Amino acid sequence: MAATTHTVSNQVPPLTGYDVFATDRALSEAVQRHTSPELLAEVRGELGELGRAAGSAQVQEWGAQANANPPVLRSHDRYGHRIDEVEFHPAWHRLLGHAVGAGLTDAWGRPGGHVRRAAGFLVWTQAEAGHGCPLSMTHAAVPALRTDPELAAAWEPLLTSSVYEQGLRPAGRKAGALLGMGMTEKQGGTDVRANTTRAEPLAAAGEYLLTGHKWFCSAPMSDGFLVLAQAPGGLTCFLLPRVLPDGTRNPFAIQRLKDKLGNRSNASAEVEFDGTWARRVGEEGRGVRTIIGMVAATRLDCVVGSAALMRQAVAQAIHHCTYRRAFGGVLIEKPLMRNVLADLALESEAATVLAMRLAAAYDDGSESERAFLRIAVPAAKYWVTKRCTPLVGEALECLGGNGYVEESGMPRLLREAPLNSIWEGAGNVQALDVLRALQREPMALNAFLQEVGRARGADHRLDAAIRDMLTELADLDGIEARARRLAERMALVLQGSLLVRWAPPEVADAFCASRLGGDRGAGFGTLPHTLDLASVVERARPVAH
Repeated sequence: MAATTHTVSNQVPPLTGYDVFATDRALSEAVQRHTSPELLAEVRGELGELGRAAGSAQVQEWGAQANANPPVLRSHDRYGHRIDEVEFHPAWHRLLGHAVGAGLTDAWGRPGGHVRRAAGFLVWTQAEAGHGCPLSMTHAAVPALRTDPELAAAWEPLLTSSVYEQGLRPAGRKAGALLGMGMTEKQGGTDVRANTTRAEPLAAAGEYLLTGHKWFCSAPMSDGFLVLAQAPGGLTCFLLPRVLPDGTRNPFAIQRLKDKLGNRSNASAEVEFDGTWARRVGEEGRGVRTIIGMVAATRLDCVVGSAALMRQAVAQAIHHCTYRRAFGGVLIEKPLMRNVLADLALESEAATVLAMRLAAAYDDGSESERAFLRIAVPAAKYWVTKRCTPLVGEALECLGGNGYVEESGMPRLLREAPLNSIWEGAGNVQALDVLRALQREPMALNAFLQEVGRARGADHRLDAAIRDMLTELADLDGIEARARRLAERMALVLQGSLLVRWAPPEVADAFCASRLGGDRGAGFGTLPHTLDLASVVERARPVAH
């Protein structure tokens, strides 16, 4: 029925039908910077295709459907047989299939694989974040499996495949497979050395039966899982398949699915093992060392995922303010709103540039870059994921009451925002890992200082921040209590050095003034009014330039 009481006007068109990659200048410039010239056209082509899909109305609808219809546990069939299956909405499978087909589980064996995959993950996460969990774990499992050449030979081609096959079957009978991870238990949480799950060796070399539980097991319909359990020689890493080679189900009792704040399209489960067959990965007693490569890679994905959420929130806010009129003009032209948008855009660009620099270090693979990652990944994971929630909350506020309504998509972003700060070690764990790298690995600090030193002399505020950081590093008194402060300062200095080297002058100037020079308030929208804020906002607009 046509409205007769009023005329609908001053409404913002949906942000749809755009290229998520090409309209993100910070990301597209980072890809060009970190990709070899002979690969650039190919990489741009695949990311452009993915970006147009992510920005399409169809894929955005898949994301909404996957979150409106969360997974459902089917513990038993109609006859009372235990099946322990999780049903997902068809939209989830469409999103996951498209992502796998785009190579988002394949970084380790392709030229420039980490940069192109990280960029793709940043683009595609903006369509829907929940299904990124199995993508991330599958990608990250490769370095752990490579400690056992036989396992790697069998599983790596499946994990890096561009084919997604849903359903539980022996992995060897599928064209592609997904892998999950189970580390934490009720009594220990992050303290995995307190795990009580037992691994009893069988007669065959490397084979064990597991008895125990996992308190968090994400994506329980994956084809296999890397898990930790107490073997006779100590805490050990194992590969646990859901279905055994003969087609029988491995004992894997899903007790319930977690009712989570966000990430609702993805199933996170509590599971129990009772005589569950598993294959040892690495040596007995070296489980943490074996699985740490997977943990490091998933931590980088936490940085990339947070950068993606930030970018989408900023894009939505700027898009809204470009069209919405109030008090005699469009919002984006109002000085105070422009200040808010510019502040959000700075945070988003700094996160993107840092995430892509870390991905490039993985591709480089040199000893110095590996040392750099050892300290830069936990520092970045600590800071970038911490900044995600307040940024998304402020971006939501730019839409006013409309942003608080589910139809805007902003509440889903806000619920998702805290996830990456908690997963794979919350803030204290990351800060302590920074300290551990400082104390045990001198090469890590040297590599970090060399990286930030490349921008020395270009901005006096950055130079002063580097000096303050060195003073902080030289003082070991009460170092653990200052770990968060130190991780924050290192992350900000690193972001500032990258922006000074690579971002436009107006972006680098605003970042150094506000984040390093202290010329801002405690909230967003408190940048110095003398900065070129209009150029910062225009750079972040989600339109083709």
